[in-house]
Amino acid sequence: MPAKAAARPAARRSTAWTLTVGLVVLLLVLVPVAAGTGAYPIPVGDVLGSVQHRVGLGGTQLDRVADSVLWNVRFPRIVLALLVGSSLGCAGALMQGVFGNPLAEPGVIGVSSGAAAGAVAAISLGLTFLGTWTVPAFAFAGGLATVLLVYAMSRSGGRSEVVTLILTGIAVNAFAGALIGLFVFFADTAAVNQITFWQLGSLAQATWPKVLAVLPCAALGLGLAPLYSRRLDLLALGERPARHLGVDVERLRIVLVLVIALLTAAAVSVAGIISFVGLVVPHLLRMAAGPGHRFLVPAAALLGAAVLLAADLAARTVAAPAELPLGVLTALLGSPFFFWLLRRTRRRQGGWA
Repeated sequence: MPAKAAARPAARRSTAWTLTVGLVVLLLVLVPVAAGTGAYPIPVGDVLGSVQHRVGLGGTQLDRVADSVLWNVRFPRIVLALLVGSSLGCAGALMQGVFGNPLAEPGVIGVSSGAAAGAVAAISLGLTFLGTWTVPAFAFAGGLATVLLVYAMSRSGGRSEVVTLILTGIAVNAFAGALIGLFVFFADTAAVNQITFWQLGSLAQATWPKVLAVLPCAALGLGLAPLYSRRLDLLALGERPARHLGVDVERLRIVLVLVIALLTAAAVSVAGIISFVGLVVPHLLRMAAGPGHRFLVPAAALLGAAVLLAADLAARTVAAPAELPLGVLTALLGSPFFFWLLRRTRRRQGGWA
């Protein structure tokens, strides 16, 4: 028995390394495939050759149209998909660790809706006093206010209750939806078109300026998140044992709530509401390699990036020449997983309480 117990962590470490390498390889394959696929097809060899040419390693220069499609349309969208997917995946892993609850996710408990309401407020009111940072700043404020509200209302007896968490999320989503509807009612036609984009979720309007606007927020959040992995592992033991082991629990929660709001705002400010990525991705990794956050947090960012890039590729090719809204597609795929997870959690707890 002791030998089996000692072998289990080693097996998990091996699985974690294998999955990490596999995710990196998956991204390296997906990026050129996504770059070459679309209404104007470009062979993968030409995509790689163009990249080599741009970085000064030889390669081949594409004709003017192909070069413009690749570098002005496809690559900004791909980079944005990677940033948004990694932000949502990482935020989901952090939120589940902070709440100690497998059902916590920025979209499910209303954080994405709150961030979208903040962004929509900036759009409908025509606010530009922070330049390209105005919409992300309002999205951050909305996401932060939402996550603080959910955190305060879902705690009972020192822990977050599943039922309270979900019901609070329903209420927050409804309230944010009402706010968005109010802004739509008073907005002009141009603003209404932009607001529709937030509600459906899409990367169709990706540009390099948008990538540069969201990059600092996403990079800061993704850089800070792994630093708290060990403390999240200790927090998983319970608040009291974590305190005995030297973790300042309340400070940890506040810092990670800010990181979650930053990552969610970064995603929502450029892509609108994209649900279930932060719920599905951490669970798939947890089932495969265990609950350790030193693997889970960075791997959730990698898998989130791969999932959203693949989903965006499907969104713009499945119904070509039309394009499916990305947020609608992820919700269609993620909802059945959420129902299954909810039933699984209920069976383990023996009820809803």
